[in-house]
Amino acid sequence: MDEILNLETIPQCNVYMGIETLHPLVTVVDFSEVKPLQNVKKNLGLYAIFLKIGDCGDIKYGRQYYDYQEGTLVFLAPGQVVGKENERKFYRSEGKALFFHPDLLNGTPLGKHIQSYTFFSYQVHEALHISEEEKGIFIECLNKIELELKNTTDKHSNSIIVSNIELLLNYCMRFYDRQFITRKRVNPDILIRFENLLNEYFLYEKPKKFGLPSVKYCAEQLHFSPNYFGDLIKKETGKSPQEYIQLKIINIAKERISYMNKTISEVAYELGFQHPSYFTRFFKKSVGYTPKEYRSNFN
Repeated sequence: MDEILNLETIPQCNVYMGIETLHPLVTVVDFSEVKPLQNVKKNLGLYAIFLKIGDCGDIKYGRQYYDYQEGTLVFLAPGQVVGKENERKFYRSEGKALFFHPDLLNGTPLGKHIQSYTFFSYQVHEALHISEEEKGIFIECLNKIELELKNTTDKHSNSIIVSNIELLLNYCMRFYDRQFITRKRVNPDILIRFENLLNEYFLYEKPKKFGLPSVKYCAEQLHFSPNYFGDLIKKETGKSPQEYIQLKIINIAKERISYMNKTISEVAYELGFQHPSYFTRFFKKSVGYTPKEYRSNFN
């Protein structure tokens, strides 16, 4: 098994690429000015955003490849491993990138909500495909950050840099929203597939064996990462996948409770609840009645 190259700091990252360190916690990279790089597996201790302009080599995340084509953005969070195993070919890249260390965000508003930018945990085929106009906006934001890095450091430097990073991330959120709308045409059946998946799950009594269906399970079955799946469903329905699943469970529960030939406990176990008391609390919180009260009122 090949060794993994650990790039945990900005200086380490810059040494690897053969460029000067202007700030210990953030760097902007123009790959046309970078020495040829080996396509090896790398463990990043940094946040990274890559813009591909030309042939930057393949990016492998986990065991699959990003759909990393011309004019795409890829987002990586600290702790993610990218690159190829058993391949040490050199390649010269075209494109730009922003790397920043988590410590840069300490004590800043961005540090408190960085996790809300869920695209940092998107996986494999879920790169962001941007238009020429969006590419121009992205590069303009990078140029502002780079200009600040080249200026003389003062007490305002870090806050200005972080503010520009946040502006860049907010633009990327807008770009992803646009992509979700575009994907309605590419994947118009996502809700149908989600609904069918849940119907089959309960039809074939999987809850008895596996328990309640999870968002992670549904995302994997539909070939999405949980975060991307969550954002996509939220955009389509206004509900999170968890809320959608819970609504499905309630609707099935109402149907089964209405029949007198099954006890409440039997219905609870059929739906994947380990304890009937939890099912009762769950049902009452959603419907306003306990299962027994609902059955009595129904009949």
